[in-house]
This record gives sequence, structure tokens and C-alpha cells, in this order.
Amino acid sequence: MTQLTLVARSSSHFSRTARMFALELGVPHAFRPVLDLTSRDRAAYADNPALKVPILIDELGPLFGTENICRALAERSPHAARTVLRGDLPDRVVANAEELVLHVMSSEVTLIMAKFTGATLPPKVVASIENCLDFVDVHLESALAALPAHRVTSFLEVSLFCLITHLPWREVMDVSRWTRLGEFARRLGERSSARATEYRFDAA
Repeated sequence: MTQLTLVARSSSHFSRTARMFALELGVPHAFRPVLDLTSRDRAAYADNPALKVPILIDELGPLFGTENICRALAERSPHAARTVLRGDLPDRVVANAEELVLHVMSSEVTLIMAKFTGATLPPKVVASIENCLDFVDVHLESALAALPAHRVTSFLEVSLFCLITHLPWREVMDVSRWTRLGEFARRLGERSSARATEYRFDAA
């Protein structure tokens, strides 16, 4: 099998989702960090025209986007049949939770960029994030109960964990008020994949 390379950032919640998926599914890969996220050189991002991470490089070339990468990793794993990807389940609570987690992940990037440039945080974006976290916190147990008991991992669990731990780490938002999400993150943080991918800023 061709060696996979994940072009990513150790400080990125999107990147961490892909990295944890690879570890939980037992898919060997190399990690190549993008050291300067302000770079406009497409080559630094494995030729991703969006200038974003993560990117997975395999024998077919670069693959852009966390969801696409997680799906490709599952296809290469012996645990594919026990992996729950986004959209795999018809359950409405799971589908809504998956959508809102991805929405908050993207919205958080907007807030981080606003803080980086010294701009005022957009009030609607902040309210949107809080509303989404309220929803997921209330419906968390129902969503987890709807997942197959025999699963090895799920996109919902991994992406939610990466989000909930990223918000306070980047000092974007205090998440302590969402107690169910906090307890969920504590439990999932005990996994070896979580311990191996703790957030940090990559250095040369």
C-alpha cells in the first residue's frame, strides 16, 4: 500500500479529526505540518487551491477536506464496516448534530481570524455557535445512543471532541456551561488517539 501523507496542522480541529480517524482505524500515515498558515503558496498546502488543511496525499494525488479524508481512511481500514461516517445514519438527531458540529467548526475559524486581525467579533456568529452547542448538549445522549454499539469510531464523536477541546484551547469560548459536552470530551480524551494528537503549534 502506498504511504499516505497527511498535510495538516497540529493546532487545527479539522486536522485533528482526520488524524484521530487515521489512528483509530489503524491506517499508517506520515504527518507533514504546514508551518506558516499565512502562506499563499499552493505547494505548501499540497496544491489545495483553497489554501486550507487538511489534505491527504496518496497514489491518486491530493484529497481535500476532512470529510473526504475520513471516508478515504475508512476505505483503507479493516474496520470500515464498523466506522460511522457523516450521513451514514438516517437518524435525524445524529444528522442534525453532525451538521451543527461542522457549522461551529467553520464558524470558529471566522472568530479566530477576527481576533487575529483585531476585528470585532461578529455577534451573530457568536450567537450561532452558542445556539448550536446548546442543541448538541441537550441532544447528545440521544445522538450517541443512535450510533451502532459495535462501532470502532464515528465522525460525529471525533469531530465533536475536536471542536469542544479546540474552543477553549484557542481561547475562543469557555465551554464549561455545556456540562454534557464537557463530560463527553473528558471520556473521549482518554483514548490513545486523543492523547497522541493534543493541540499544539507546529514549529520547524
